[in-house]
Amino acid sequence: MIKSFGLLILRLSIGTMLIHHGYEKTADIENFADAFVRPLGLPFPIFLSYIAAYSEIYGSWLIIVGLLTRLGALSIVGTITVAIYHALATSGFNIYLLELLILYFGGAFCILCYGGGEFAIDRLLRKFRIKFNRPHLPFE
Repeated sequence: MIKSFGLLILRLSIGTMLIHHGYEKTADIENFADAFVRPLGLPFPIFLSYIAAYSEIYGSWLIIVGLLTRLGALSIVGTITVAIYHALATSGFNIYLLELLILYFGGAFCILCYGGGEFAIDRLLRKFRIKFNRPHLPFE
């Protein structure tokens, strides 16, 4: 029970703090593409900027409510991984840029590994025999 309570606090913390980053990206998507996607030389910077923004928005909402929690965490882990790469590629090992990204990455990765816990809609659906198969993780 205490583990599930800890996962609930982690889900709410990561989700509520990260969701506004996605909304900020959608407010000025051109600026985000110019500042973060184009310097990496990735193709289709506007399209990838929308993917980053909406993966943060929808991934955060999925984590907050505990529905398809691992999918939401996976979208956040993917987006934050690219953000960490961007920070390293443009500024080197700058701890002030990396610390928040690594905290988001660590929290989302824990949710990806452990799921949403007892206080998640995923668990409620499982009680009604609506089951989402748990993915096999290679390090289990």
